[in-house]
Amino acid sequence: MTDQVDTAGPGEPRSIDLGDGLVLNARDHMPDNATEPPVLAVHGLASNARMWDGVGRRLAAAGHHVVAIDQRGHGRSARPDTGYDMATVADDIARVLDALGWSQAVLVGQSWGGNVVVEAAARHPGRVSAVVAVDGGFINLRRQFASWDDCAAALAPPHLVGIPAHEMQARLEQFASDWPDEGRAGTMANFEVRDDGTIAPWLTFDRHMTVLRGLYDHDPVDAASRVHAPMLMILAGDDDERMGDKRGAVADMADVAAAPVHTVVCDGAHHDVHAQRPDDVVAALRAFLAAVT
Repeated sequence: MTDQVDTAGPGEPRSIDLGDGLVLNARDHMPDNATEPPVLAVHGLASNARMWDGVGRRLAAAGHHVVAIDQRGHGRSARPDTGYDMATVADDIARVLDALGWSQAVLVGQSWGGNVVVEAAARHPGRVSAVVAVDGGFINLRRQFASWDDCAAALAPPHLVGIPAHEMQARLEQFASDWPDEGRAGTMANFEVRDDGTIAPWLTFDRHMTVLRGLYDHDPVDAASRVHAPMLMILAGDDDERMGDKRGAVADMADVAAAPVHTVVCDGAHHDVHAQRPDDVVAALRAFLAAVT
């Protein structure tokens, strides 16, 4: 038996049964009075739903019903051996909307999850009122790497299995000292804590590489050409050398998208800006929705 590190926080845990044995774990942020569009939040590669706790809590306070999911293979969700290609995980999003009884929602995704929600909007246009991608959505690995082998060698995850949980917590306290507590707790929730006190990522190495291959095969520009919902791209500005590439990738998507593409840059923010600076993400999202709805 294994236990997740204690990361109790806002949002109620729930299970979403998609059928065929695929049950997704989720965090449900229910407002006192749902006056705003519902939001489905989708995490990045090797991440989990708890990374959205800060954003979810704030959006719920503003009247949005927010559900954040652990995607297949991640967190407490089921771990099938297949189905990690972009089309399948994007279709998972539509199945989640069905299970929630939501005819339409705002899709919010970070990093790989940004690409997932863009593809979901392309494949299921009637289900998506708006798309928000947080430092993702534009990721095009085929432009960065000459081959899959090059990509796999460069982006394979570190081997974290067996590190003492207290050591990982200490690393996180140092690395993310300016993050809110719920952001650090969300990051620790990427791992299970085993009986011997060591950690292991919920997403196994082999499944990680399968997800990465699905991202490598994804063309976000092609997906954007099929998106008819307005899109907001929130870019983390922690790497000035990459900002030109990010802006160029977003511009390529905007050139072919059927609806407006807005861009906001969070200067100095980490790639996990949603966990680091949830106030900034919520402010950008709310201003965007006010402008397009």
